[in-house]
Amino acid sequence: MPDTIGTAVLDPEDQLNRAFMALADPVRRKILARLALGDATVSEIAQPFTVTLQAISKHLHVLEGAGLITRSREAQRRPCHLNTAALGPLAGWIENYRLQAEERFARLDELLASTAQKDNPEKEKDNEHQHNNH
Repeated sequence: MPDTIGTAVLDPEDQLNRAFMALADPVRRKILARLALGDATVSEIAQPFTVTLQAISKHLHVLEGAGLITRSREAQRRPCHLNTAALGPLAGWIENYRLQAEERFARLDELLASTAQKDNPEKEKDNEHQHNNH
């Protein structure tokens, strides 16, 4: 089921685009790293940064729009939470392309090895001879 923001329904491609755009900023990545340790309010999140609370709030808005964080209300507090479920599609997308690249490299390694054997069969015989003599 696609995620929603306001009344707009986000397709998986748009969700990925928003998430990767949000992750492009180092401050937002640090905010996510902080939230991975536990929930925090805006002022708690802002403590280690040299930017204003307003700037942190804007970063949080981008992260929330990308579905990477959620907010709740607990009495007077409004803590932010890392939405770990949103990280799965990102990791899956990256893993898919990593596996494809590994498969291409494995095929290339096989091709290079077979080409090397065809180009120099005498060297292969020499290697076998040396190996058998030891």
